[in-house]
Amino acid sequence: MTDDASDATANGVSADKIADAAEAIRHGQLVVYPTETVYGLGADALDAEAVERVFAAKNRNRGNPVSLAVPDVEHAAEYTAPSDRERAFMEAFLPGPVTVVLKRRPMVPDALTAGRDRVGVRVPDHEIALSLLREAAPVTATSANVSGRPSARGVADLDDRIRESATVVVDGGETPGGGSTVVDVARKEIHRRGPLADDIESWLAEH
Repeated sequence: MTDDASDATANGVSADKIADAAEAIRHGQLVVYPTETVYGLGADALDAEAVERVFAAKNRNRGNPVSLAVPDVEHAAEYTAPSDRERAFMEAFLPGPVTVVLKRRPMVPDALTAGRDRVGVRVPDHEIALSLLREAAPVTATSANVSGRPSARGVADLDDRIRESATVVVDGGETPGGGSTVVDVARKEIHRRGPLADDIESWLAEH
């Protein structure tokens, strides 16, 4: 496992570190990366075997789907089929600490969605995460912790099991914590309240 905190700077990490993480993802390996909420555990979201490694590392129930992360709304539309209203919502709230549940396209594997026809989509409001996603999207968007244990706000918080499973750990310093707000725009439902939940609720009522 590569874990070189010396690459971290006040504004992010080195281009080489991002490139290492992207290369690992392209080879089906796992990486840890920072977001505007907590650290995420990333793998190629279209590679069912890589997704399975995420579930194994987290000891996560296979019936509990995982979201995918992309660098912008246009990329989201490559892997999902958003309606005009869902696209308008994404343009209003992404990037940001929001997970949007959308109809998936056929290339998104059952392993990621637990066989469901919809998938959660994230565009993190975090430059390090976006730099990685511009090179390697779509990437799994799930917290870098063993299921049932606290999420990691810094690399020092990572479970040994996660560290040992990850090929690259991208150290972006301390993150704010918390979780994204999960919203199903088509059904006007907020599945999990978090940042911007009140604004999202108002948007759903008005649109």
